[in-house]
Amino acid sequence: MRFPKADTIIGVTAGAVGAIALTPFALYMAGFTAAGIAAGSVGAGLMSSAAVASGGGVAAGSLVAVLQSAGAAGLSAAGTAGVASVGGAVGGLFGGAVGLLKRMRK
Repeated sequence: MRFPKADTIIGVTAGAVGAIALTPFALYMAGFTAAGIAAGSVGAGLMSSAAVASGGGVAAGSLVAVLQSAGAAGLSAAGTAGVASVGGAVGGLFGGAVGLLKRMRK
């Protein structure tokens, strides 16, 4: 059995932890805050577009509703697992690429 290289393991770990740590900050910067959607933010633009598309309101379960919920209450366990999975996958790709470049330089 062939085990993953250290570069890949480090990339997966850093990607997963980094994604979990940065998600609340990214939501806040997009305007999804605990007090609601910030005026003039990306979130406000998304909310406006969603309201126009659905005839005046934001549908429950829509992207805007899910992001606002995460911004106000934090990520659920399933949301945290999803964010960690995507972050780990991206980190693993970068770690694998670093390992490949190291082998090519030898």
